[in-house]
Amino acid sequence: MRLLIAPGVATAAGAALLLSTACAAPAVDGLTLPPGFHIEPWVADIPNARSMARAEGGTVFVGTRQGGVVYAVRTGAGGTREVLTIARGLDMPNGVAVRDGALYVAEMAKIWRYDAIERHLDAPPKPVLVAELPAEHHHGWRHIAFGPDGKLYVGIGAPCNVCDRDKEDFATIVRMNADGSGREVVARGVRNSVGFAWHPRTHELWFTDNGRDLLGDDVPPCELNRVSRAGENFGFPFCHAGTIVDPEFGRLGRCADATPPVQALGPHVAPLGMLFYTGRQFPAEYRNQVFIAEHGSWNRTHRIGYRITLVRLEGNRAVSYAPFVSGWLGADGSVSGRPVDLLQLPDGSLLVSDDKAGAIYRISYSAS
Repeated sequence: MRLLIAPGVATAAGAALLLSTACAAPAVDGLTLPPGFHIEPWVADIPNARSMARAEGGTVFVGTRQGGVVYAVRTGAGGTREVLTIARGLDMPNGVAVRDGALYVAEMAKIWRYDAIERHLDAPPKPVLVAELPAEHHHGWRHIAFGPDGKLYVGIGAPCNVCDRDKEDFATIVRMNADGSGREVVARGVRNSVGFAWHPRTHELWFTDNGRDLLGDDVPPCELNRVSRAGENFGFPFCHAGTIVDPEFGRLGRCADATPPVQALGPHVAPLGMLFYTGRQFPAEYRNQVFIAEHGSWNRTHRIGYRITLVRLEGNRAVSYAPFVSGWLGADGSVSGRPVDLLQLPDGSLLVSDDKAGAIYRISYSAS
């Protein structure tokens, strides 16, 4: 892809990179959606695009797992979008969140804050250290988000495929004040959550969780979970998906004492970002329903995932689980994209990040 540098701007960190009209857009022709829905490239080249967060002024911030870079996407007159580099040289800066005009970035072992970020996109300020996190690379790509309680939530994945590190507060979701103080565990027994959101009516925390590997192609399923009380235990490492006793660590607890998932997802689909749809652009039947980005399996005999799925709810009960966008996984097993995160725009459309294609797509709806 060819990049045009915005006139008068240097190519250092914070420099605006204007996407050329000569850029090759990621293929979307092979993707399938329900009738009336459309998908198109929103940013055609943003390497290793992962978690996303939108600031009040409309800037979309994008973390990465590889390359150590955090990006900002600024939309100008006529819909022109500029991609700017906010930070370089970080260790898996997957997580991004915005609050009170500040950008929060979670790399593996630290959370940083960039104050008044939208006023300084071309020359980002020196970051302020908010919190230190465990320095374990296995499952060390953090997801962060601010909850309706004003607290900053972060997933701390287990530093292994399966192990007992509970006493060190691994395999948890924790929350803290915006300044990093008052840290507490919200959920335990969570192998690796890289996506969570709050129910728009109850404000309860829901999250995706990646099931353990090496028990076979079809065991265990991945999970969509709901936290009903602080400190709730979801079973890892002794129990998976509420019913499957772990052959190595089952002695550590009982499945009867672990909270089962609201919905068992496909085995090894690697569910990452999720959201409750609250917009008005999609038909009313989608409101307050759950969309999940399934990144896709990495060691299953036959690949699975590589899609956006929809979990329909009645209250807190899941009543269906089905593909919403598919086609990144070809019939021959080839993979053209791996969705990571979902972000709702003010007009009710959705953004989807794809770290394989290095792109962000926009999903919209039109009845005509």
